[in-house]
Amino acid sequence: MSISLYDATVTNYLQTLNSTAAVLDKGKSFCEENGIDLSTIVETRLIEDMSPFQFQVISVVHHSLGALKGLEAGEFAPPAGYGDLDYAGLQDLVGQAILQVGSFDVETVSGWAGKTLTFKLGSNEIPFTAENYVLSFSLPNLYFHATTTYDVLRMKGAPLGKRDYLGAMRMGV
Repeated sequence: MSISLYDATVTNYLQTLNSTAAVLDKGKSFCEENGIDLSTIVETRLIEDMSPFQFQVISVVHHSLGALKGLEAGEFAPPAGYGDLDYAGLQDLVGQAILQVGSFDVETVSGWAGKTLTFKLGSNEIPFTAENYVLSFSLPNLYFHATTTYDVLRMKGAPLGKRDYLGAMRMGV
């Protein structure tokens, strides 16, 4: 079986972004129905030394849309410039990312196969091929931050399950 770089990125990114959008919607409804202030959710951490919910959602966007932009530019760095977003702002950010990720075309993204990308972290530079970056860095980070977003809302009592996390699976023969 052979899959393209587009299949490995855009289709997975959209599945996770869409499921994250649905998780955020369900979490918002639950919080509103139960008198939970959404501003407290934005600052919630699973544990003290972990980044808050806001960072987790931003990172879902950064490791999908930001990853594609990084592949295009040949350079990727930690998230910056997203601002201090409230819950509605995080929902909007995810919605905008869905639209932008969906605008990448198969030929362009698949054409990045074999391209070099450098991950810059301070003065450190880590070289990747596009494929290794996607499979060993981008997708694992995307899933980690999407899971943590889900976990914070679940910890607060939102009625979420695995199907909410998975979103729409690509089925067929």
